[in-house]
Amino acid sequence: MSEITEEIRVYGTVQGVGFRPTVYRIAKTLGLRGEVSNDGQGVLIKVVGDRSTIDEFIEKLHSERPLLANIETITRQQLPNQNFADFIIAPSTTNTVCTQIAPDAATCSMCKSEIFDPMSRWYRYPFTNCTHCGPRLSIIKKLPYDRQNTTMADFHLCQECQENYSEPLNRRFHAQPTACHVCGPKAWLERADGKPVTADMFSMLDDVDAVCTLIQRGMIVAIKGLGGFHLACDATNEETVQKLRHRKRRPDKPLALMARDIEIISKYCHITDAEQKLLESVAAPIVLLQKTIGQQLAPSVAPGLVLSQKTIVQQLAPSVAPGQNTLGFMLPYTPLHHLALRRLNVPIVLTSANFSDEPQCIDNQEAREKLSEIADYFLIHNRPIFNRVDDSVVRVIKEVPQVLRRARGYAPAPINLPPGFANISPILAMGSELKNTFCLLRDGQAILSQHIGDLENNLAATAYEKTLNLFLGLLEAEPNTIVVDKHPEYLSTKLGKDLAVANDLKLIEVQHHHSHIAACMAENGLDIDCKPVLGIALDGLGYGEDGSIWGGEFLLADYRGFERLGTFQPVPMIGGEKAIYQPWRNTYAHLVTAFGLDFLKDYEDLELFNFFQTKPLATMNQMMKKGINSPLVSSCGRLFDAVAAAIGICREFCSYEGQAAINLEALATEYLLNDAKEIEGYQFNMLKLSKDSKFPLTYLVPQPMWQSLLIETKQSASPALMAAKFHQGLAIAISEMVAELHQSCEFNQVALSGGVFQNKLLLSGVSDRLIKMGLEVLTHSQVPPNDGGLSLGQVVIAAAGSRGVGE
Repeated sequence: MSEITEEIRVYGTVQGVGFRPTVYRIAKTLGLRGEVSNDGQGVLIKVVGDRSTIDEFIEKLHSERPLLANIETITRQQLPNQNFADFIIAPSTTNTVCTQIAPDAATCSMCKSEIFDPMSRWYRYPFTNCTHCGPRLSIIKKLPYDRQNTTMADFHLCQECQENYSEPLNRRFHAQPTACHVCGPKAWLERADGKPVTADMFSMLDDVDAVCTLIQRGMIVAIKGLGGFHLACDATNEETVQKLRHRKRRPDKPLALMARDIEIISKYCHITDAEQKLLESVAAPIVLLQKTIGQQLAPSVAPGLVLSQKTIVQQLAPSVAPGQNTLGFMLPYTPLHHLALRRLNVPIVLTSANFSDEPQCIDNQEAREKLSEIADYFLIHNRPIFNRVDDSVVRVIKEVPQVLRRARGYAPAPINLPPGFANISPILAMGSELKNTFCLLRDGQAILSQHIGDLENNLAATAYEKTLNLFLGLLEAEPNTIVVDKHPEYLSTKLGKDLAVANDLKLIEVQHHHSHIAACMAENGLDIDCKPVLGIALDGLGYGEDGSIWGGEFLLADYRGFERLGTFQPVPMIGGEKAIYQPWRNTYAHLVTAFGLDFLKDYEDLELFNFFQTKPLATMNQMMKKGINSPLVSSCGRLFDAVAAAIGICREFCSYEGQAAINLEALATEYLLNDAKEIEGYQFNMLKLSKDSKFPLTYLVPQPMWQSLLIETKQSASPALMAAKFHQGLAIAISEMVAELHQSCEFNQVALSGGVFQNKLLLSGVSDRLIKMGLEVLTHSQVPPNDGGLSLGQVVIAAAGSRGVGE
């Protein structure tokens, strides 16, 4: 059979993942000749052989691709015959950047074995890695992904590492961060007070091992990890955890945990197959797990693991996750973590190293200056972090992962967009104010940044601008359109407008809740010209199309537009932003809206009445009456706050946004787990009002719910029961609203989005009922339902608007 020469291009996540060695091995096995190299578009292969063998070669590229590789497209083109004596790996070339950046990956099993093997030259080396694992996004400066373009450039390989790096069949072939004790980065221990760490303080193997002893002694250690510094302490030591909270200024928000292995986690939490798979995945996110009831005598509940006997479990400190029945656990994901936790038989707190709401520290000197008041010791290393990357957070609902924070292990892997989004000029979406991410649309893919955080904080806003510039430079992206949220005061909106003006780019403003629904549609693969879906967007706040504040919306939507069909009854938000952190304000506003200003006289015997008497009600009433700093909001999130405060949860104050709602869900879940009896949810009303459009606007009115809740409060019903009834009733009310709207509107798909749908009880309750109605339910799995996924929705709305229907 005659030989031909083909040029084969492989697009996707194919750099820094061992793809070229795989190409080399397959080509050599099949007797092909040619070369393979990296360039800005991905991997370029030139191959000589007969057509059937080249076809087999292509099949094996798919079936035998490396663990971290993701092949998006393979193109083939026949060339004039070329002469190659063998198959080789050629040097990288530079051209227009179209390839993908691989996310950071957790330590693989082979590297883990080496760091614990005394006969290995990587024994106890905290920066061991290979093409299957290790840093990627956190160290890359520019593409192509070669060592000189990373923060490893200054670490010159020793002879043995160079031999590994140069051997095509070695798993460290062109593993850009590879190194060893001889030639690589070093880790060392420092005291926060600046005094020297003396060798006789710890009779340990090395400074990394000493961290274990420090944690066991009740110390707080700032550990420089993969994408930033963390603060670590013994999660079973209440005094130390309280000290950490006080120093970090984080009084209540749950703290993330890390444990040495699945067996330790299983002593504290129930772990399903899906949850264990996530914990042990290359992404290694924080996974929210249901606490084991009582946490007393707890055998292992992890699949495939059985403890030889029941073990007395050392209790977690109560202040790790106050008011919660879930814990956020992760497994060690770097050699440094594996080594530090080797002797620890209990979980540790591992939370981002910063003051509350500030960006995570990534620089050694910055950490020394900022964290010396929080940490007692530092474990520092000299491998620079170029891109800050937080830990990802995932929750499993009905065996399907729901990403709540998309960062390490997931970002910036692209999301392939549905049909119709290819061949659209690059678009940059700036995201939201809270839980910010930004998103670049290019070549039919959406590339989301890692989680940036809340831009209300000046330091976070500065980090946002820096990350955006790094991101655009890294990808050599030149968008011609900027997309922003319609809220005029969002920092991301202001920056987007400035960027558009400075570079003479088109600017598109997009409604907040339409973006939520569009993001859900896109990640579920709906075509650019799809029929409208009913989108239910429930969150705290979003700037409405009419200039008011929305937050509980039922939208008949496609990518190009929407019709507002229903909403929650608008209620004053007394004091504006103060109501987010003082839930009692929402309770009072809801009760006044439901029953009028005189409602208190009917409930004088309630403890809630006595609480309200301590507040300036006359002033509050005037603010509502005159509309002074009390905008009407249709917010489902504020309804959760109001109910929580009414039954005594975070009534006076929340230390973080959503605390009352999260604790309310936890209380309801506790009741439902411990009581098998059927309960009847609180009722809501629907009120239909005509408006100047095709459809009347239907309001979901909570007045009967409040009536029942107050009656049961007088009867001393348990707060847990009332929390469960609220969740049950709200799920029913939302489903009944959908049924009502379905009578006059044509749709067969319902998209559920917005931060409120992070609530597992509500999402499950609504989904189950809609499925029984014969509707297809679309939910989030790849991007968060909260504002962390908003930039995806913004970018697809702008893209759809740039094309005519059917183009």
